[in-house]
Amino acid sequence: MAVSLDSIIVVPPQCEGPQEQLRLGPGERLAFGRAATGNDLVIAHAGVSRVAGEITAHRAYWILSNHSAHQTYVVENPEGAGEHIKIAPGRQDAPIPFEFSRVVLPAAGDLLSFDVWAPCHGFRARALGPGVPGATTAPAFALDRTKRYFAVLTALCEPRLRHAPHAPLPTVDDVVERLRPTWPGASRSAVNWNIDYLALKLRLRPGPETPEPGRRLNGKKESLVSLALRFDLVRDEDLLALSSPAHREVAS
Repeated sequence: MAVSLDSIIVVPPQCEGPQEQLRLGPGERLAFGRAATGNDLVIAHAGVSRVAGEITAHRAYWILSNHSAHQTYVVENPEGAGEHIKIAPGRQDAPIPFEFSRVVLPAAGDLLSFDVWAPCHGFRARALGPGVPGATTAPAFALDRTKRYFAVLTALCEPRLRHAPHAPLPTVDDVVERLRPTWPGASRSAVNWNIDYLALKLRLRPGPETPEPGRRLNGKKESLVSLALRFDLVRDEDLLALSSPAHREVAS
């Protein structure tokens, strides 16, 4: 969970408890690298630069400077189904917006990492009244979570939502089996129909077909999952729908 105060918590590799965590208040800095002197966080690996980088805390986020001359660092959002930021060699003061981050350092064939917790994000309260007068804003994506097409979309997104951002997409047969307990009439043709309907509803251009023996991964499914995860159309809590009572037959 993210911290509630205006502080950044850095969790070193192999951290054994809160007493080993490092806390930064707004404006405070933490240097990390291989050298035992000059760094607040020592990462003792021959593939890590002596002075590898620096973290600076701000109130609701933190910034990362990459002091390496050759290595790109990656900051992952472990809760974001593959969401990440690349910090190029020499890049200074890159803002990191995630509440929970994993800093990944490539090091002579290894991938080393440490975690950073930021304060909980603040959100503007939704207005209870009518708000600004005028026509209601049209929704960006008009999806009905009670329909079967949404269950199909959720099943397609499930492997990557379960913190496996590079997981292969399920085949149509996989989706049929996943949905059959709550949709006894699920079939390949019905699932394919819903995938086509989603592509039309979300205004996706058809992608190239790339059939493989036993699997049918194609650009259409990849585009659907990419769009859904990028804009949070399907979220972790939607996975509960895969175990809920069967969705209605009509997909419109």
